[in-house]
Amino acid sequence: MERALGRRTLLAGAAAAGAGTMFAGADTAVAGGWGGPVRQAAVAAEVACLERALIELRRDIHRHPEAPGLEQRTAAVVARELRAAGLTVTTGVGGHGVVGVLRGTRPGRTVAYRADMDAVPPSDIVGTGPAPAHVCGHDVHTAVGIGVARVLARLRQRLSGTVVFLFQPAEEALSGARALIDAGVLERMGIEEIHALHCGPFPVGRFAVTSGYGMPGQDKAEVTLSGSDALDTARRLSADIGALATVALPQTAADLERIIADSKTPDGPLARFVALRATPQEAMVKVSYRCWPPERYVEVRGDIRRASMAYAGTVTRFPAEPFPALVCPEHDGDLLARHLRRTVGRDTVIELQTAFPPFSGEDFALYLDRIPGTYTFLGVRAPGASITTSYPHYPDFSPDERAIGVGVRAMAGWIAQRAHGVQGTTRLARRV
Repeated sequence: MERALGRRTLLAGAAAAGAGTMFAGADTAVAGGWGGPVRQAAVAAEVACLERALIELRRDIHRHPEAPGLEQRTAAVVARELRAAGLTVTTGVGGHGVVGVLRGTRPGRTVAYRADMDAVPPSDIVGTGPAPAHVCGHDVHTAVGIGVARVLARLRQRLSGTVVFLFQPAEEALSGARALIDAGVLERMGIEEIHALHCGPFPVGRFAVTSGYGMPGQDKAEVTLSGSDALDTARRLSADIGALATVALPQTAADLERIIADSKTPDGPLARFVALRATPQEAMVKVSYRCWPPERYVEVRGDIRRASMAYAGTVTRFPAEPFPALVCPEHDGDLLARHLRRTVGRDTVIELQTAFPPFSGEDFALYLDRIPGTYTFLGVRAPGASITTSYPHYPDFSPDERAIGVGVRAMAGWIAQRAHGVQGTTRLARRV
């Protein structure tokens, strides 16, 4: 196990807390009084008190998965926990979104933390599934977000600025972020930057920082064919378009292991890629693809058109503009990496060198198109476990719950620092 994880960190939370409201009653600030910003030691002490309850909260959410746009119960749980912590809470934002506001006792900046709440629909589970399921880690994300809110609320007397918690619906449908943005959350709250974690196939206790990288966007095309042999033509065209891919979509655990290794290799095989699936359907070929760098969408669209034009009577259509890639500005990610090494442990940070091709789009990209921020993978792979147990959307996804406390420790300290504007750090750089 990584040396950054102390024995208490690894062993805490093995048993579940009682049922009912996990954090009933109002808290008073501890480890505190006035004088100086929130300290990482104070954060760690608070997390140790809350860790078991956060694990039980995650298990409760996990038992009640709700598909994108249907997060009614999850939103109610989140609102209950935030109110119990003393935050100002607004529900029904952009659907079932929940916004919690925590104001520190001192002047500072306004910083947001986002957690997504929805489960993966059956069609998006690898191999498909019978019902929505939390196989992307959003139950973990929600528990971490509530944990960060709870810790900072308990340390309110030392907290500067304002922290806005965005518990977002419908990430899997790539519509929840847009709904919150359209509801005016960023402007109304004066949010200056935004941060998020996502479960990833890295050892528990590690963070994969995406300085200059993140997750690819996605694009779709439809090519219709005519004639009596349209189905046969569709099959041949599907193979031609499929040949545009430069990286194969993973089929085995070994493929996933290779992708993870390649993602950490500078100028490696994933520095530029096209991950593409072309499917013949009667008189049509449906294409879904992701590429990196994001500028390649124009190039790939041209390649698809040219491949289709080789067959008479084809009509190529792109139903919408490509969904944007999530790109964490390099400066922002570097600041976070330094913070994690300093406060959590020198060996905790993995620096990714590309985006992950198998991942679908991530609508956190829409926030980063407007304000600066960071997006980081939280390692949830248990020692000795298969990579599919920590790789989102696989049916055996089973994150190591010790990652919840790890994530809360890291993000509570980071968010408090960003809201305070600690001397020696600079404001994050907006991506252009």
